[in-house]
Amino acid sequence: MNFTFDQRRPIYQQLADQLEEMIFLGIFKPHDQVPSTTQLSQQLHVNPATILKGMNQLVDKGLLEKKRGLGMFVTAKAPAMIQAKRQEDFYSNYVKAIVAEACKLNINEDTLINLIKRGYDHD
Repeated sequence: MNFTFDQRRPIYQQLADQLEEMIFLGIFKPHDQVPSTTQLSQQLHVNPATILKGMNQLVDKGLLEKKRGLGMFVTAKAPAMIQAKRQEDFYSNYVKAIVAEACKLNINEDTLINLIKRGYDHD
């Protein structure tokens, strides 16, 4: 379990994003316990309050749940929630832009679909 941080964004946000990625990739599966705030703080040399702030973001999103006296666990629905959010982001960030550019280039829907299929064939 490797975490990397840069100076561009707050550490708590980077931690939350990286834990979310680990859930998405199946490193942490539903019902798995994630490392404690203390463990992460010691391993990463980051203030425990910063770690907790990042983890609480995932609790607020419904990806982690706190079990009093036991720790934090991945919720059963976390992978599906992450995938649904990423699919919506993919549509908003990429598909809409591709369709808009295709319209500017007078590329109709069938041609665009064929171009996308061509992309799958070449990768």
